[in-house]
Amino acid sequence: MAQHNTLSQSNNIRIYLGSAAFFVGLVISTILFAPIILICIVFPFSVRYNIGKGWAGAVLKMAEVCCGIRYEVEGLEHINTSMAAVVLSNHQSAWETIAFRYFLPPQTSLFKQSLLWIPFWGWAMATLKPIAIDRNSKNSALRKLISRGTEALNEGLWVVVFPEGTRMSVDKLGSFSAGGAMLAQKSGYPVVPIVLDAGRYWPRYSFLKYPGTIKVKIGPYIESKGRKASDINKEAEDWVIQAMREISQ
Repeated sequence: MAQHNTLSQSNNIRIYLGSAAFFVGLVISTILFAPIILICIVFPFSVRYNIGKGWAGAVLKMAEVCCGIRYEVEGLEHINTSMAAVVLSNHQSAWETIAFRYFLPPQTSLFKQSLLWIPFWGWAMATLKPIAIDRNSKNSALRKLISRGTEALNEGLWVVVFPEGTRMSVDKLGSFSAGGAMLAQKSGYPVVPIVLDAGRYWPRYSFLKYPGTIKVKIGPYIESKGRKASDINKEAEDWVIQAMREISQ
């Protein structure tokens, strides 16, 4: 029993120290990368985006080294880089907002306007064509998602939407709002459903990070042309529900 308690305390110390080291690295890397992105505002979008992608890769590596967090992605064969798409994914932590920028094609995503005011990180994100919305005005937010989202898709950018609207605990899935499906329906671009369990190791709103392998599963394209947004949304939600069961086994 004494040995077990000693091992448990040792693991807890490693988790605290690793999480602290990761936090320091995250802050330093953000302060280093963000000004570079801002300076590159005079260059094409692809330059700024690739710098941001480099930052995302650095963060994922720090999470692995400091916290023992790895990830595996299933379904990359479903990705067609020659065609833009709308991603509908479950949302459990900040991990996916970083990781998607690393292993998915160039993209934009929804952001609360207030996040773009955060020093360094927010300023840099503001140069990467975010779809900034006011969540207190749902009608205005939906109109902006459809208009700005369609523009981004036509430019070849993917649009990442978390239809639950907020981060959920690892054992829960919130109901899907129809905004992302409406964007797909009105723009004619397909939907790519994604499911993940990042909250097991990178819990929402938690300083502590835990060692383990995050599972990500990418589903096949869901056609949107000639379909109702409600049907598109239900198909994506049903796929995510089933895929969550599969990755939790």
